[in-house]
Amino acid sequence: MRAIVIDQPGDADVMKMVSRPIPTPTKDQTVIRIHAFGVHRYEVLTRAGGSPSVKFPRVIGVEAVGEVYAPAADSQLQVGQKVITMMGGLGREVDGSYQDYALVADNHLYPVDYAGDWVTLAQYPENFYTALGAIKSLGLQAGQSLLVRGGTSVVGIAATKLAKALGLTVTATTRRPEMLAELKQQGADVAVLDTDNQLQTSKQFDGIIDMVGTVTMADSIAHLRQGGVVCVIGLLAGEWVVKNFDPFSLAGKFLTVFDSTEVQQPLVDEMFELIKRYDLTVPIAKVFKLDEIRAAHDYVMQSRALGQVIIDND
Repeated sequence: MRAIVIDQPGDADVMKMVSRPIPTPTKDQTVIRIHAFGVHRYEVLTRAGGSPSVKFPRVIGVEAVGEVYAPAADSQLQVGQKVITMMGGLGREVDGSYQDYALVADNHLYPVDYAGDWVTLAQYPENFYTALGAIKSLGLQAGQSLLVRGGTSVVGIAATKLAKALGLTVTATTRRPEMLAELKQQGADVAVLDTDNQLQTSKQFDGIIDMVGTVTMADSIAHLRQGGVVCVIGLLAGEWVVKNFDPFSLAGKFLTVFDSTEVQQPLVDEMFELIKRYDLTVPIAKVFKLDEIRAAHDYVMQSRALGQVIIDND
């Protein structure tokens, strides 16, 4: 099988395609055939050495869609069953999705009922799961208002689509004036500029999903109604630490964080029910083949096109 191995961090040239034997299943690890996967900016960061916990050599890649090739000895999965996998140390503690086959712990494999093609399926796992988990953390009811800060990101678009399906009124933000119309095309009721980390509106919202991160968090809290929740799910601005934070700004308001480290099958099932019922998709910016992975990494970092970059393994 083909695998993209990184022996030491660096630029895109450190990703080398090698031939490896197909893994063998264990008592609790299943071998899956990977048909497609999304490529993310944080994987480029890992490749470049920006994830200190990742030890090389490593096959990176935090999510994949595919089918069961060889089930674990104790597995309930069946050969040919359609599954997705994400997080759970994939591409970080264990070899990830940048290969034809992967050995994945059964508790990190999630069966899905989805009839579309593999490339279309690959847009969903990490993007929609993170978005839905963040929405759920806000405790909103149909008819309430949601602000999606960082609305042109793929997770932001997924959050907008899911929130509308759940009956919320959605305002989405962008730092680029030329993207305001696109946000509304993607389903937002209102599009707002985010200029120098300040929202260009005086409105307040019942819940806010903040993908920009620590640099906008205080401003997000200021735009939150009493009793509302800000959920931070991203660090698009690239800063991990909040500077000069006043905790009293949270009086009567709440702050939380959601990530997809602990994936739950019921939420995966609910996600795909919404996807199928409302025909939810995000734009697919470009599709590459596995042997084009270097070009895919360059594209992810250089392109301003809207949507998910996907590797088609078939």
